Amino acid sequence: MLGNLSDLDLRLIRVFLTVADAGGVTLAQSALNVGQSTISTQLSALETRLGFRLCERGRSGFHLTAQGERFYELSQNLLKSVNEFSLKARNMDKTLVGTLNIGLIGHTPISQNARISDAIAFFRQRDEAVRFSISVRSPGDLEEHLLSGGIQIAVGYFWHRVPTLEYTPLFIEHQVAYCGRGHPLFETAGQHEPSEVREYEWAWRTYPLPEVELSTTPSKVTAQADNMEAVALLILSGHHLGYLPRHFAAPYVAEGLLAALNPEKLRYDVTFHMVTQRRSRQSPIVQAFLEDLKKAHLAGAADV
Repeated sequence: MLGNLSDLDLRLIRVFLTVADAGGVTLAQSALNVGQSTISTQLSALETRLGFRLCERGRSGFHLTAQGERFYELSQNLLKSVNEFSLKARNMDKTLVGTLNIGLIGHTPISQNARISDAIAFFRQRDEAVRFSISVRSPGDLEEHLLSGGIQIAVGYFWHRVPTLEYTPLFIEHQVAYCGRGHPLFETAGQHEPSEVREYEWAWRTYPLPEVELSTTPSKVTAQADNMEAVALLILSGHHLGYLPRHFAAPYVAEGLLAALNPEKLRYDVTFHMVTQRRSRQSPIVQAFLEDLKKAHLAGAADV
């Protein structure tokens, strides 16, 4: 069994993670810049040190064993801690040192992404040595990762409130119902009444939308998706109706691929929030970035 960790162990663990992420020994060759036989030898050496098999590899394909899946998670946490230690050790003279994990919902309006970019620019002017990690996730995933500590700041749409989190309104997104080219309502789109569209098939979000009532009967919701790209594909098929953010749909409308059913009556607004742990649980890095994000939004509002 693996006792005290050595530099060799860390190298072998990195090889294992690369192979697992690539989905096989052959696919990992280019990332590791070594041959297949060398990688196989390294994996076998790690398995010998551990005393159990990490993955099945051969003609039947590649997959992690149950122990391999657990070891994969532990290895990720280990290397994350090692990298964090190295970063802090190299920059002990800096005021802010560490990693800031930010989660965003997909396809935020360009103007709002610019605010986040401005905040990063403000932050980089501080006495800091911080590694940024930014991921794009669904609303449910953002909240889950906030609670588990996987991310420290989330910007997105949240349909309920968790007592241990703080929610700060940032901006409003306008959602409008659309149909795709080829749909029976496409040629006459623009003035359709809500009662006219109820009997057509709809694509709906998998998460709750408290800002809008279901625009049809449940039996007419024949497709669901957890992100707007997937909803857009369903609407573009010409078979489903559905809601999309106006800024996201604009290029498709310009190309004649989508049309708004009735932008005055078939619409709703969504408030996007910045969400964090309560201030008493925030690190100095998070507090500093929140100050810069607020400053970026104030500056943006002054430019309007």
